[in-house]
Amino acid sequence: MSWDGERVELLRKLWQEGISASRIAAQLGAGITRNAVIGKVHRLGLAGRAKPAASSGAPRPRRLASPHTTQKTVALRGNTVMLREVVVAEEYEPAVLPQAVVIPISERVTITELRESMCRWPLGDPLTPEFRYCGTKCDPSASYCLPHGRMAYQQVPDRKRG
Repeated sequence: MSWDGERVELLRKLWQEGISASRIAAQLGAGITRNAVIGKVHRLGLAGRAKPAASSGAPRPRRLASPHTTQKTVALRGNTVMLREVVVAEEYEPAVLPQAVVIPISERVTITELRESMCRWPLGDPLTPEFRYCGTKCDPSASYCLPHGRMAYQQVPDRKRG
């Protein structure tokens, strides 16, 4: 496959008309791919393309939202009227959301102030000077205080096998 002068001129003409690279490749044929067309266009520096013809310019009228109906829908089949089955949502208890843990500013500590029996929960962005750790007293064998421990170690729900 070679790009002779005739093919290059045809490529320039089709590109300026706004034809897609895939269609140009199909018109040129002889093993020229869409990627070959794109590469040649780039090497030739053909940036501008013709835009597709714009519509009349008048804004389209907005469609109004259709009002919802609360009536039962009825389907007719032959001489029999069939009511669609109404599905009733089951009652459920809303999930209990954990309450936010508010830590007084005085308990927030830097890494140099952090000790063995302090909560090591990171607070803030580590890249800022305001970065601190929780610092609340906790069990020396634990890394976090109780509220942060609950957030860090959540139970995984049972998976359904099948």
